[in-house]
Amino acid sequence: MEENSYLLNTSIEKGLLEKEAEKRLEKFGKNVLVEKKPFALVIDFFSTFFSPLILLLIGASFISAVLGDLNDFLIILGIILVSGFVTFFQHFRAEHTAEKLKQKVTLSTTVIRDGQKKEIPFSHVTIGDIIVLGVGDIIPADSNVLSAKDLMVDESMLTGESFPIEKSTEHKNLFLGTHIVSGETTAVVTAIGKNSRFGKLSREILVTKPQTSFDKGVNSFAILVLKVVLVMTVIVFGANAFLHHNILEAFLFAVAVAVGITPELLPVILTINLARGALKMEHHEVIVKYLPSIQNLGGMTVLCTDKTGTLTENAVSLESYQDIDGEKNQNTLLYGVLVSNFQSGFHNPLDLATIAHKHMISLSDYKKIDDIPFDFSRKMASVIVEDLKTKKKFMATKGSLHTLLPKITHYLKGNRAFLLDKKAKSHLEKLFVTMSENGSRVIGVAFKNVEKDHGFEPSDENNLTFVGFLTFADPVKESAKKTLKEMEDLGVVVKILTGDNEFVSKSVCSKVGISSQFLVLGPDMEKMSDEELSKKIKTTSIFARLNPEQKAKIIELLKKQGEVVGYLGDGINDAPPLKTSDVGISVHNGSDIAREVADVVLMRKSLEVLKEGIVEGRKTHMNILKYIQMEISSNFGNMVTIAIASFFLPFLPLLPVQILLNNFLYDLSQMAIPSDNVDSNLIIKPKKWDISFIKRFMFLFGSVSSIFDFLTFFVLLGILHVTVAAFRTGWFVESLLTQTLVIFLIRTRMFPFFKSKPGKLLIISAAIVSVVGIMLTVFPVGRYFSFVPLSSRFYIFIFGITVLYLFCVELAKKFFYSRINQ
Repeated sequence: MEENSYLLNTSIEKGLLEKEAEKRLEKFGKNVLVEKKPFALVIDFFSTFFSPLILLLIGASFISAVLGDLNDFLIILGIILVSGFVTFFQHFRAEHTAEKLKQKVTLSTTVIRDGQKKEIPFSHVTIGDIIVLGVGDIIPADSNVLSAKDLMVDESMLTGESFPIEKSTEHKNLFLGTHIVSGETTAVVTAIGKNSRFGKLSREILVTKPQTSFDKGVNSFAILVLKVVLVMTVIVFGANAFLHHNILEAFLFAVAVAVGITPELLPVILTINLARGALKMEHHEVIVKYLPSIQNLGGMTVLCTDKTGTLTENAVSLESYQDIDGEKNQNTLLYGVLVSNFQSGFHNPLDLATIAHKHMISLSDYKKIDDIPFDFSRKMASVIVEDLKTKKKFMATKGSLHTLLPKITHYLKGNRAFLLDKKAKSHLEKLFVTMSENGSRVIGVAFKNVEKDHGFEPSDENNLTFVGFLTFADPVKESAKKTLKEMEDLGVVVKILTGDNEFVSKSVCSKVGISSQFLVLGPDMEKMSDEELSKKIKTTSIFARLNPEQKAKIIELLKKQGEVVGYLGDGINDAPPLKTSDVGISVHNGSDIAREVADVVLMRKSLEVLKEGIVEGRKTHMNILKYIQMEISSNFGNMVTIAIASFFLPFLPLLPVQILLNNFLYDLSQMAIPSDNVDSNLIIKPKKWDISFIKRFMFLFGSVSSIFDFLTFFVLLGILHVTVAAFRTGWFVESLLTQTLVIFLIRTRMFPFFKSKPGKLLIISAAIVSVVGIMLTVFPVGRYFSFVPLSSRFYIFIFGITVLYLFCVELAKKFFYSRINQ
């Protein structure tokens, strides 16, 4: 049947023509869950202004304009527009950077086009495409099975059911986002993107992530700021309305104050910091898919990983092929190569190392009849082969000795088969242990003669005759021991979670300095309660013979103990632990499902690469914290000052337009924080959000700021006896200078502060903003903001106050950090 409606006007053998595929892509759209909407950029720009406080401010100033104060309305509107444009531009650039990085690890799939198999991105798959899938592949679109062999699909993301579901031409529906656990299939695409079952269930599924410690910290901070803003704004409005009897002016002033003290740049600073961190990580061969995971990477306290490729070179080579007596045996190699070469689906590094020796046998003498693909419950694979010379059919099997041994009844010695009695079985097990303890990966090989030529199932893997062992070498990395020590110095504990046996695991770990004194095996875990396992986890570094669910269980219990857990995995069975961890880490050449689930993708599987990513994560976290410390301390101080001043000053200490200008200039100076240097002593420990730390910082440094505000008031009114306009101008200059320059003290915990080197861009931005702030009060343009020129005496006083303020902040900083453990 070459063409019919069931195949959606496509061909089984040839697939779609490339021109037809292009037409369908244009007609049905890209295979994505969320498409970029028309005018999205324009909508994003205007959404910058849809803050309740900004809208209130525009509304109040508009009323003021109607009542005759058009000048202030135009200036306020201008400041809001310029501020909004700067915010939008920075946010857009950061998001664009992050999106470009994600494209580097985009998924692809195999389709048949113009009669040829080719790899295309998921987004280019269209209705009617013929797709070819194997073990570990993610299904790129809703499809119907055309042919299948031992096909099992994990649909847990849709159904919640953890057991794989068998698929065939009778049970033919395949769904976007699910993945193949075993077998292979050819299918035709029936629905894509948002019209798939996955897309219809929820458009939120793709972007919704469990709350990380980073998300929780930001939310806690936002709630803290909201409480402070609401309480203080009510006080400011009430005091000014009651004392000055101008409700509109008091309302406009209170809203301007609320806008000024709200860290509205926080989302932008967060995005810029995270995007910049992601860009730096790329230079260290780390691609970040989910930006907030950068903070979790920096906050990671436990890394769970397999040993292959992290502790070892991941350069697997076939070391030996031997019989039950440990002698070199050509039959062992023959059956091993046949299984590795003829099995369908995924070829792991052991298979590739075995296939590399296929020149030592005559593959052309054998014809594949059928196979039973590898799966992680059986931990073995079989092929059914016909010897073309003798016309005999046989099953060749290789796999883990623990699962293979119960299926063996005989063993081969020379050309004769002997019954596997207790003595022979014990000898076989001892040989396995000896080779494993030497650090070799050991795979058992067996066979049996068969008569039938189709319909083979895993249940047919019985009454096997043991042939021998394949042993594989994977050298330990020379840098592994040093890197593990560096990870330990960074406060990250490494735990090995592996499916390998305990003997080879202990051998490899002992070579790199990981203690094997305590070891937990997967089968033993099944007998433990959660409480017992939790106690074991604290002191155990090696967990062997684990299945994916057991790996996820260990990670879950570690998280309950308050650890921030990373998991490094690249196999098709690593999805459960990758999902469970705080930060899932995979490798660019790992399985589709591992790369899709992961938050971070390494371009090279290496602890050294990951270590650099952790350091960058911590630098990013510290620069975010700098902005928050700056905002919360200076803004809280200004709030307290204005609230108290409202009760004794017969006039507004600053006009609404002056508050907004001050806020705008100050925000510009803070845009450089993401590029700032981070002291090395601030990245030696994992970093977590601590809202109590932020509260204490706010109260102490906000109070110091307020004290110097009132000192400025005293100088202006009590010594210099300035006018109202000069008072506002003077406080504007003092406020801008102190909060702009204090960043150089708050950005470091060193004492004195100049021991730490700030970023060049931060120095330049602070200098420019300080000069511009002063110049605005000197040049004629200042009158539009109601500024007046100030006397030289004022600048002498303001210089003294600023120096004294910075000195006191430095003392307060020394006092603060000497009493906390952060």
